[in-house]
Amino acid sequence: MQEIAILNKKEIAKTIVFKTSQPTLISLFFGAGGMDLGFEKAGFKTIYANEYDKAIWNTLEHNFENINLDKRDIRKVKTEEIPDCIGIIGGPPCQSWSEAGALRGIDDPRGKLFYDYIRIIKAKKPKFFVAENVSGILHKKHQKAFDEILSRFKELGYNVVYKLLNASDYGVPQDRERVFIVGFSNNIKFEFPNINNKKITLKDAIFDLQDTAKPFSKEEFDDFNNEYYTGSFSSIFMSRNRVRPWNKQSFTIQAGGRHAPIHPQAPEMEFVEQNKRILKKNNEYLYRRLSVRECARIQTFPDDFKFIYSNVLDGYKMVGNAVPVNLAMEIAKQILKYL
Repeated sequence: MQEIAILNKKEIAKTIVFKTSQPTLISLFFGAGGMDLGFEKAGFKTIYANEYDKAIWNTLEHNFENINLDKRDIRKVKTEEIPDCIGIIGGPPCQSWSEAGALRGIDDPRGKLFYDYIRIIKAKKPKFFVAENVSGILHKKHQKAFDEILSRFKELGYNVVYKLLNASDYGVPQDRERVFIVGFSNNIKFEFPNINNKKITLKDAIFDLQDTAKPFSKEEFDDFNNEYYTGSFSSIFMSRNRVRPWNKQSFTIQAGGRHAPIHPQAPEMEFVEQNKRILKKNNEYLYRRLSVRECARIQTFPDDFKFIYSNVLDGYKMVGNAVPVNLAMEIAKQILKYL
C-alpha cells in the first residue's frame, strides 16, 4: 500500500492523505483524458490533472468525477502543490511542432511548456514518465531542440527512449503517427509494445452509427455527440482525397471539424489536377464529415464518454487532440511489466 498526498478542491489549501494499491499518476496537459482512460484501463489511477483550456472543463468534470482537476496555467503551479506519484504522463501542446503549422518548436511559448513538464518531473521524481507529441517534433528543423529535451530528461537520471508509433498498429482504426518519449529511473530501458497485426476497420468501428448522425444544431444538442459540422470545404481540404472506404482504416482524426474525414459512405473524391479534387456529381449528399461520436469511436473513446460543448468545433478539437485510448492502454500495460 502506498501513501499519496492529493490536493483538495480548493486547489492549494491543505492536503488529504489516502491509501491505494493502484500505481498512481499525475497527468499534465490533460486534454480530454484519452491517455488517462487508457492508463486506467491498464490498472493505473490518476490522482491529479492539470488542464488550462476552459472549453474542456465541463467535459472533464462530467467524465472524471474523482480526479482533482487543477485549472491553472501550468507555469503558475508550484511543484509542492502537486502530489507524489509513481508516474507522470502528458502531451505538452503540439501546435508549434506540427508540420502543418509554423514549425516554431521550442521558440514558440507553447513549445516552451515542455520545460514545465521537465520542471515537475525533476521535483516529483516519478519512477517513469510518458510524453506524447506530433511526428513533426522529429523534423530536422527541431533536431537541436529535441536533442536538448532528451538531454534534460537524461540529466534527471532517466533512461530515455522514444519512438514514432502508428496508432493503427495498436487496436485503433486510424492511421495516426505520434512520437512517444518514455523515461524510467533505476537504469531500466523500456521497450515499446509489439505491433498488433490485426487491423480494425472503419466498418468495425462506426458502421452502426451511420443512420444516427445529423447536422449540428445549437438548439438540439445531441447527448450522444452524433452531430457533424456542415461548413464548406477549404481548398486545402479539397487538395487531397478525404474518403476512406469501409474496409480501410480512417485518416488521422485532426483537432478541427473543418478537416474531419468524409464518411466512408461517399465515393472517392474525383481528381481534377494536382492539389485539386472535387466531389463526384450526383453524389454530393453523401459527402458529409464524420460526426463527433464517429471520430470519438475512431479514437477508441467509450460510448459512455460524453463531450460537452456549445460549438461543435470544440467537440472535434477535444477528440482530435486526444491520445487514442487503446494506444495509451497498450503503452500502459507494457509499462506495468517494468514496474
